[in-house]
Amino acid sequence: MSNKRFDFQNRRAFLAGSAAMLATPALAQVPAGQAERDPTQSVRRNISSFRTLDWQPYFDSLNNGAILVDIDSRAVHYWSEDQSIYKLYPSSVPLTDDLTRRGRTSVVQKVTGPSWRPTPSMLERNPEWPDFIGPGPDNPLGTHALYLSWTYYRIHGTHDTRKIGRKSSNGCIGLYNEHIQELFGMAEVGTQVLLI
Repeated sequence: MSNKRFDFQNRRAFLAGSAAMLATPALAQVPAGQAERDPTQSVRRNISSFRTLDWQPYFDSLNNGAILVDIDSRAVHYWSEDQSIYKLYPSSVPLTDDLTRRGRTSVVQKVTGPSWRPTPSMLERNPEWPDFIGPGPDNPLGTHALYLSWTYYRIHGTHDTRKIGRKSSNGCIGLYNEHIQELFGMAEVGTQVLLI
């Protein structure tokens, strides 16, 4: 009987020791010749990670509200004029740097059920694309669109949710349809927009 007890205790100790060993992170070991990382330093592991931002470094005021599009982190920030609302949304961003526009603009039009026409440069790159797609489930602009003062640039929804969080657009900023619908309800014509 004492033999069974001994085996049971050894098995329990073995399992507990194995679990502890597996739980020990290998990354905690510093390779020979390398200095240990300063824990007060921030390490950016994921370029599309979300972080809340303050509006003051980007805008002089919140007159008419403000939208900040952070291309690198693939995020859209919104602040209401009275600072009672702050929203952060994941987004799609342009495929390449030459399709990316950065700077200040504003919302000049709001459209529910937008129609889509490819730009001349889109048709040049993709001649097989249709000339026009009306509102509906096949529309690349999704259910709502905020038209910016820059020709051809929009913040819009998308039915292709695989695009969100990726470099996947031809210049516009895409949001999930439920997110653009929410942003559309808060943003007004005249809302200031900054793409960084």
